[in-house]
Amino acid sequence: MKVNGEWTDPDRPFTSGDRAAPEDAYAQSKYGAEYGLLEISAQTGMEAVILRPLLVYGPGVGANFLRLMQAVDSGLPLPLGASRNQRSLIYLGNLVDAISVCLAHPAATNKVYLVNDSEDVSTPELARRIAAALGRPARLLPVPGSWMRLTGRLLGKDAAVERLLGSLAVDSMPIREELGWSPPYTMQAGLAATAEWYLKAVVKPSRTRGIR
Repeated sequence: MKVNGEWTDPDRPFTSGDRAAPEDAYAQSKYGAEYGLLEISAQTGMEAVILRPLLVYGPGVGANFLRLMQAVDSGLPLPLGASRNQRSLIYLGNLVDAISVCLAHPAATNKVYLVNDSEDVSTPELARRIAAALGRPARLLPVPGSWMRLTGRLLGKDAAVERLLGSLAVDSMPIREELGWSPPYTMQAGLAATAEWYLKAVVKPSRTRGIR
């Protein structure tokens, strides 16, 4: 999704028709790969489909999503309660299903699609749902976003704070209408599967090492 840009207005998600706006080298390399594939397609007749997913979660997830799970699991109060942002995510099972549909559907040829789960959530709502999946209480403090952004600037953590408070949402209606795709898994089911993996593969081994 970095091909579209970094952040969206909470009331206007990215669409597949938006002009690409890759900002850093990583995003530019993604956009270059897309352009190259479409060029090869035009020259050879090879069919190509471009999917731009957001944050993908599921068993084996890492990076920021795993850190958020660990923070929620710790039981410590998190200063996220006042955020009203909107974030799109996609469960791994839903992304695999979207790929399968694109591989088989003739209308997908040379199209660009944005994919997400059936609903978007704010960061505090995501934290609450993760807590429910883990069987933990969600302890969220209503700290104003302006305070958190100021603290982030002072500590040189602007990007980290923006990842928690910024909006990044997409409109996936084109793939739903043109290909008849809809996510087969709810976010609740996706988070439950992710939490089950986390408790077995991350928490249990770490506690076992602690006992030794």
